[in-house]
Amino acid sequence: MTMPEAVEKIYALEDVATVAAELAKLCQDCSVITFEGPLGAGKTTVIRELLRALGVTQPVTSPTFTYLHVYEDGQGRMFYHFDLYRLGSLDEFLAAGFDEHLNASGSVILVEWPAVIEPLLDERVCRVTLDYHPESDKRVLRLTRGV
Repeated sequence: MTMPEAVEKIYALEDVATVAAELAKLCQDCSVITFEGPLGAGKTTVIRELLRALGVTQPVTSPTFTYLHVYEDGQGRMFYHFDLYRLGSLDEFLAAGFDEHLNASGSVILVEWPAVIEPLLDERVCRVTLDYHPESDKRVLRLTRGV
């Protein structure tokens, strides 16, 4: 499925599973999906539902203090969920050996707060930006593709 240049969804919190299922379809040819937005906008929540839509049955939590959680679906596909909020530099990412996961064959990389690793990202990136809707208690999800 070819993804349009940009997609925007406005959704209520109770609809996050439906939005995540749509996101799974739109990002099926992306090996890296980044997530940006203000604190509390729902990055981890969307990732949790996205992983469920992709077949992960394990509990999904934020890797804020460990930087990385690894999940597997029932077919052996690996999912690497990074939270880089506390990471100080690209050098720290590389020193930890995390870059080896970016090119792991058949895996999907989910990155919260990706700015620190921008130099490592290529055109197969789907970028998700989450924000608060300015006129309601809903959220806004914007999806774009590429560098």
